[in-house]
Amino acid sequence: MLPKVQSPKSRRMITLEVRRTTVTTPNFLTVTLGGPEIGHLLPTGSDQGVRLFFPRAGQAGLTMPTLSSEAWMAQVLLLPKSRRPWVRNYTVRRIRPESAELDIEFALHGDTPACSWALGARPGDPAGVFDIGMTYLPPADAVGQLLVADESAVPAVLAILEDAPASLVAEVFLEVPETADIRKDAEAPEGVRVHWLARDGSDALPGRLALDAVKAATLPPGRSYTWAAGESGLVTGVRRHLVRDRGVPKPDIAFHGYWRNGRSSPG
Repeated sequence: MLPKVQSPKSRRMITLEVRRTTVTTPNFLTVTLGGPEIGHLLPTGSDQGVRLFFPRAGQAGLTMPTLSSEAWMAQVLLLPKSRRPWVRNYTVRRIRPESAELDIEFALHGDTPACSWALGARPGDPAGVFDIGMTYLPPADAVGQLLVADESAVPAVLAILEDAPASLVAEVFLEVPETADIRKDAEAPEGVRVHWLARDGSDALPGRLALDAVKAATLPPGRSYTWAAGESGLVTGVRRHLVRDRGVPKPDIAFHGYWRNGRSSPG
């Protein structure tokens, strides 16, 4: 059985500040955070995830947990809402230890706390991160790979491809809201085929184009490793199709529901 997550060997709460924001594409925004404490975040590459802490609207500052264990969650929940920060999971898009900076890329989908904060972020605004490890953990004997994502997981897949070995052979399906969100200059090894899928105003639910594309795809023979992330219906649909229709063993599929259409995250 493949592990679901590789936790960091050591970690601590890290307080940073916004250095700048950059419009990546019409539906993606990159927030660059920095500060001396970034030295406590060990870069691992791949889909390294962090808990991102940021203030609620109207709060004067950021109240970070003081516990660097899973007890941080109880500590946050015990805070009154006047001091309790928002907490969301994001992938480290890039980290530059030499300049004490890291990038987090936001998919702008609706009036959510994270999107509102990212759009309003200004240099000097406080934010915090807490390392949560990696979920992309392919076995050494996998002949090929299948990577599938909607916009919420596109930054994770792009980070995976930038960190991938030159020998990687993979079919990659990335769904985005608009054609203008396609990254034609995305880095990938020669053996990787990236298929971009844009909804462009379609009534299709997020993830449907990617799921249909996977169902229609010709996948290479031999043991493969699948990593799928995004809307809950997409990732469960990919897993169900691979297991039922293609006979892929369940342990060879890693699937991660980042969000559920029509439901907001708690907090």
